[in-house]
Amino acid sequence: MSRSERSPLLLAGLLATAGIAHFAAPRVFDSIVPRALPGTPRAWTYASGAAELALAAGIALPRTRPLAARTAAAFFVGVFPANVKMAVDWRHRPTPQRAAAYGRLPLQLPLVLWARGVARGGEGRS
Repeated sequence: MSRSERSPLLLAGLLATAGIAHFAAPRVFDSIVPRALPGTPRAWTYASGAAELALAAGIALPRTRPLAARTAAAFFVGVFPANVKMAVDWRHRPTPQRAAAYGRLPLQLPLVLWARGVARGGEGRS
């Protein structure tokens, strides 16, 4: 299997893993839901987990891959405020946790670019 064939499947796997994590350990995700959003953090946690699972399925299927990957790119932009909230909230935690929270911020750009590459049918990143 070539890199360009693996890349969408790796992205789908990443999204599926994240989606499952939202249901398996929702408390972790509840804590990073921005307070400005209406409704309960748990509803947003489950909704974003379901969205990740749907995006994973869409990217895994060649017929729906371009639209699902473009939507995933937008999703990665949309969840960035949660990553910012996590970095702010974790700024006084021990160094390893703080580093993980800060490290998530610049990772959003490669995720967006990866999804866009998959949408175009290119490798994006693998």
